[in-house]
Amino acid sequence: MKALVVIPARLAATRLPNKPLADIGGEAMIVHVWRRAMEADIGPVVVACDAEPVAAAIRAAGGDAVLTRPDHPSGSDRVYEAIGRIDPNGTCEVVVNVQGDLPTVAPGSIRACFAPLEDPEVDVATLAAEIRLEHERTDPNVVKVVGSPLGPDRLRALYFTRATAPWGDGPLFHHIGLYAFRRTALERFVSLPPSVLERRERLEQLRLLEAGMRIDVALVDDVPLGVDTPEDLERARAVLA
Repeated sequence: MKALVVIPARLAATRLPNKPLADIGGEAMIVHVWRRAMEADIGPVVVACDAEPVAAAIRAAGGDAVLTRPDHPSGSDRVYEAIGRIDPNGTCEVVVNVQGDLPTVAPGSIRACFAPLEDPEVDVATLAAEIRLEHERTDPNVVKVVGSPLGPDRLRALYFTRATAPWGDGPLFHHIGLYAFRRTALERFVSLPPSVLERRERLEQLRLLEAGMRIDVALVDDVPLGVDTPEDLERARAVLA
């Protein structure tokens, strides 16, 4: 399958202004994410951004960037606009959406997200890791995926929730917001209105499930650090030092 990796990046952020350009070890955060996506080596990598300074940072590092509208409601919508500009003829079958605020994401995890789409029945693939810390089991900021096991390192997603689920003994899985879409699935996703459960849980991937699309989950060992606050930024600096 021909894949295109797109990293959506929005300059404005309430809790961490100019987040994509935040300095980590002398380089902008978005450049760290771009480098890791390049190391995954599954296809061309493009940053889809809403501001010229972000594009300039990527180009200075030797990468490709495309400017998109500033008013997109989600990163997935930004990715969809970008692929329409980059690949208008639809030669890429798979679009991998790597969030621009995951500077510690492992290249192997990006490759793992791509793998479930080898099954033609799968519309979208994503990632999860087993929850090891007790407090995360009840933390609503830790999104859980409930799924049926398909093997030792894969689930078929049945639901995503901020609640502690499923009930009973057994592992819980921390969803990692990195997605590999079949291009047709991404086109359908952005054409649909927000769904009932999506609005209630504030999880856009539920729109896919409510529309009857299949999401498979590759299980990985580590959850990459998402940078949303100044405290997160300091942790990322420490990790990448």
